[in-house]
Amino acid sequence: MSAETVSETVAGVRTDRLQAFAAREAQRYARGRPKAAEALAKGAGAWLGGVPMHWMADWPMPHLPLIDRAEGARIIDIDGFGIDDFCLGDTGSMFGHSPAPVAKAIRRQARRGLTYMLPTEAAMEAGRLLTKRFGAFRWQIATTATDANRFALRVARAVTGRPKVLVFNGCYHGTVDETMVTIENGRTVTRPGLLGQFADLSASATCVEFNDLAAVEAALKTGEIAAILTEPVMTNSCMVLPQAGFHDGLRQLSRHYGALLLIDETHTISSGLGGYTAVHSLSPDMFIVGKCVAGGMPTAVWGMTEETARRYEEVNAGRPSGHSGMGTTLSANPMQFACLVATLDQVMTEDNYRRMRKGAERLAHGLHAALARHGAPWHVVRVGARVEFICAPGPLKNGAEAALAHQPQVEAAVHVGLLNRGSLIAPFHNMMLVSPATTKRQIDRLIASFDEILTDLFA
Repeated sequence: MSAETVSETVAGVRTDRLQAFAAREAQRYARGRPKAAEALAKGAGAWLGGVPMHWMADWPMPHLPLIDRAEGARIIDIDGFGIDDFCLGDTGSMFGHSPAPVAKAIRRQARRGLTYMLPTEAAMEAGRLLTKRFGAFRWQIATTATDANRFALRVARAVTGRPKVLVFNGCYHGTVDETMVTIENGRTVTRPGLLGQFADLSASATCVEFNDLAAVEAALKTGEIAAILTEPVMTNSCMVLPQAGFHDGLRQLSRHYGALLLIDETHTISSGLGGYTAVHSLSPDMFIVGKCVAGGMPTAVWGMTEETARRYEEVNAGRPSGHSGMGTTLSANPMQFACLVATLDQVMTEDNYRRMRKGAERLAHGLHAALARHGAPWHVVRVGARVEFICAPGPLKNGAEAALAHQPQVEAAVHVGLLNRGSLIAPFHNMMLVSPATTKRQIDRLIASFDEILTDLFA
């Protein structure tokens, strides 16, 4: 292959073919959704940037669809399109939209009040179920995983007396400031593009590459690290799996150097009952999970081991009275507890996870087979019910490689092509989730659409 030909491809796809495909799919999408276009033209101007949350502008369609309703693993937009939903609220609705036990709990609690700033009997049951599902942690409730991670880091600093958190390049833990760092010429620096950032975040964080235990140990040797905050698998990027021995190494090193190990399972809860931590027998000092834990009701939980709780209580008993820097008024409201109990007891079950894993295996196998048929230099990764196709060879070993594997032009075209064929996947990367409500027909339809798109791109 000549240098000239190579320069005219992106992720193995000829750029002229990619551009033509993307233009056709954009036109097809726009023609099919006149009601959404009209409604946006009338009403979007009230919102900054035309959207109620800025990341909604990251969807690659010519304009957003407007959703009328959702049930199970399917959403219906106002133009009448029925869409197989593999995004599922970017994990928020991983068990399907409005699971029946959760919807029933919401109706029942709505008649009893929405927020009291006091616990309920359901709160007592939620604590029991959290321990049953995730392990013997001492729990607290937050509204988002961002808040839960932020509070957990505050506790880690308090009990260790150390200033810094160790995070991995390319990580995602919500909008926690300390995680918004990257590596530049071997040094931790603030990520570019952060709005209103005035502090040097390297003062509070050290960034190393995922799967690099030598770099982890070098950072811990400084004595500055209060906690390692990590996902078991790097997500919200091109997905990166841990290499053999990596998690055992993190646990051993953190104990040796006196740092706490924090596991954020907000995405890897897809792994199975109890999350990646339970499935792979990890032993964190603190455990965080959000998004789907209450069936889609905004809720996160964070827990600490008995030993960590003892250390926290000693520090907390000696501090002056006043603001702790943790907690929000609407967190731990009775609606959260009602939905937590319904989800943990009736939705987050081994039977549902078994169904999800089986469907995800089917999806991953079908996508991999399609890539092989077309000779596409891409690969597929699966973590439980979570599947991604990545527009580069793999496997990837760290955040730097994940960043290079991201191909926005190709991904955007494929996303719109899939939506035009009836399947929605996550906008920020190529993530797909299989819920208990997802059918074989929906999975096979997505595989067939993917194959059809590859036929066009790689013909």
